[in-house]
Amino acid sequence: MTNLLLFALGVVLLVAGANLLVRGASRLALSLGISPLVVGLTVVAFGTSAPELAVSVGAALEGRTDIAVGNVVGSNIFNVLLILGLSALIVPLAVDVQLIRQEVPVMIGASLLLLVLGLDRRIGPADAALLTALLVAYTAYLVVQSRRQTQAAQAEFAQANPMPAAGAWDSKRPVQVGLVVAGLVALVLGSQALVTAAVAFAQALGLSEVVIGLTIVAAGTSLPEVAASLAAAWKGERDIAVGNVVGSNLFNILGCVGLAGLAAGSAGLGVAPALLSFDLWVMLAVALACLPVFVTGREIARWEGGVFVAYYAAYVAYLVLDATGHAALPAFSAVMLGFVVPITVVTLVVVLLRRPARD
Repeated sequence: MTNLLLFALGVVLLVAGANLLVRGASRLALSLGISPLVVGLTVVAFGTSAPELAVSVGAALEGRTDIAVGNVVGSNIFNVLLILGLSALIVPLAVDVQLIRQEVPVMIGASLLLLVLGLDRRIGPADAALLTALLVAYTAYLVVQSRRQTQAAQAEFAQANPMPAAGAWDSKRPVQVGLVVAGLVALVLGSQALVTAAVAFAQALGLSEVVIGLTIVAAGTSLPEVAASLAAAWKGERDIAVGNVVGSNLFNILGCVGLAGLAAGSAGLGVAPALLSFDLWVMLAVALACLPVFVTGREIARWEGGVFVAYYAAYVAYLVLDATGHAALPAFSAVMLGFVVPITVVTLVVVLLRRPARD
């Protein structure tokens, strides 16, 4: 019970900390004259991944590298399959052409890079530095790209994210700085509580830290993305729901793994054999699946959202069956690999051929 309460406290602190950080940082950036479009592409998008960053870095500092890497891989799978799936079930999601041409291919490339770097079962300091450098370069590219946007595009973003009124409680710069500091403190405390509880769960249930990181911790740290995407879908802001997930996945790989690897020092981050043999490949397959799904009519239909949710349920079921050594695992795997997956691939190919993407 104590560990359960500690886990719940960690989740609450992570969600609250992410909200405080995003609000304070975005208000502060706008008050300093930074373009609203740049704020949306960087501060807000990366802010929703702050819990993953806090947990991965915290786990790395404590030597829990299985949780550090498993949290990122599990969060990326969770983001695409469950968050986009549930959002699409609420309303079919529009996919901006820039996501198809730029962000999704970059996400696929980052997923492939993480898999390649982990083949030696270790994310060393050089690997972590490379990932971090790529994050800085990509962010800089977004800033340069945003300056080329039309005034109309910037005005539209500014209208959706207005500056606070002069008398608003968060209009003062000291308050904005205070929000950022409070958010960071909550994230640090929340990550410590979550990691401690997750390790206790793993020991009590006889599950590996990898499985806990892939499921419970990944779901807990993805709550800001859940809230942001589901709220955006409910309000009809369908492109925001998709962009939030893709941007968060990019930051998870480049930022969370990169910074956690640097925090781990010369020891680096260990990559569990289970991640190499299965979960990293699932993350890459999920990223690749976005292209045909997004391209077909440039939207995620409700039936496609349902497929995403079903696949996430199947993924979690596989993890549980495998971790517990259940006798049903061989039959379950045979059905998924021999029937369900091929049928899904054929369906997507047929839909893609019959409904080519619009320009």
